[in-house]
Amino acid sequence: MQRLSLLPAILLSLALSAPAAHAVDPATSWLASWTASPQAVWRSDFLFPSNVPTVLHGQTVRQVARLSVGGPRVRIVLSNAYGKVPLRIGAATVALATSGSAIEPGSLRTLTFSGQPAASVAPGAPLVSDPVELSVPDLARLTVSIHLPQASPVATFHWDGRETAWIAPQDQTRAARIDDAPGVQTTTARLLLSAIQVEAAQGAQAVAILGDSISDGATASLGMDARWPDFLARRLAPHGVAVINAGISGARLLSDGMGDNALARFERDVLAQPGVRTVVVLLGINDISWPGTAFAPRQKRPTLEELTNGYTQLIAQARSRGVRVIAATLTPFEGALPGTPLSNYYQPEKDALRQQLNAWLRASGSFDAVLDFDALARDPEHPLRLLPAYDSGDHLHPGDAGNRALAEAIDVSLLLPARQP
Repeated sequence: MQRLSLLPAILLSLALSAPAAHAVDPATSWLASWTASPQAVWRSDFLFPSNVPTVLHGQTVRQVARLSVGGPRVRIVLSNAYGKVPLRIGAATVALATSGSAIEPGSLRTLTFSGQPAASVAPGAPLVSDPVELSVPDLARLTVSIHLPQASPVATFHWDGRETAWIAPQDQTRAARIDDAPGVQTTTARLLLSAIQVEAAQGAQAVAILGDSISDGATASLGMDARWPDFLARRLAPHGVAVINAGISGARLLSDGMGDNALARFERDVLAQPGVRTVVVLLGINDISWPGTAFAPRQKRPTLEELTNGYTQLIAQARSRGVRVIAATLTPFEGALPGTPLSNYYQPEKDALRQQLNAWLRASGSFDAVLDFDALARDPEHPLRLLPAYDSGDHLHPGDAGNRALAEAIDVSLLLPARQP
């Protein structure tokens, strides 16, 4: 009995002697400043190539990502969301980027995971690094390098990264640059890296963009941060509001496409991201237009009721977490994707459904606000088409000028934190 009475004292002694973790400052919190939504790598017979190796082994992956809001400390999130085996991380670093794969001298920081420089990412799971002291300004470009020492099947990626990444032999996580390394490969996909978070003032907020290739930036200039959410991030950063892009090229609201359907991934890609208080939804054009094309030749087109029910479910999920929902109307697409295997992407009956959905988005009263991208982007002389100055050339996706125009037309007061009375 006497030994049992000593147990509280022993536990107290152990607690007092344990090494202290990073002190938690009640005035700060973690904020999602950049994301790339995970997708399952598709089979080789899919319409588009995956542009990633089947296996990584003894290689370093170096990627550059532009944050929205900065902070004094950062941490990264890796994803093995669609993997079936653990992924071994041998080493990882983060640094301020300069040009290409080069890093700013003196900015390199070693990343650890639960205090260790190596870790495993469990199948289906994310892995969050420990925080590192690295002061990053708003709109900073960061370089993240990850070494995979063992054979690592590539099952999870983000296909359309709009940024060059480098895959080099051996552990080059601390190299000043790796684009000139012997045997280096490049890809424009994201590998492993799914989020970068910054330490921010308590109550800092993020706006998430839930969308498809129009938000993911399918035709935006490579390496120029020229997607419309990128331009929006520049406008909101001075207000301390982050913008994260949860767009996936080929994404759909109701059905899986080149990623899980929006209803399935909404929790992971938006609601679980720290600091998200508002989401802008620009989805539905692939639901309407994929059926009957090479993407989904035997699939039935959804009805207006099915589409509006999907939006209503997103709203319910968001509001249960206190997140505001802003809808964006679907932009014109007559003549989309000419001279491609998807030249039947546009059809008059598909456009009729787009216009019906837009009418519901504007008039339903279900949303906290509506951004009328359709009215902004269409050609007044030919309203079923994009304005030529905004058209990337494929008659579906805005180019850089169109992306800038969409972002600059938004009333940013709709996206800023509500002022306290």
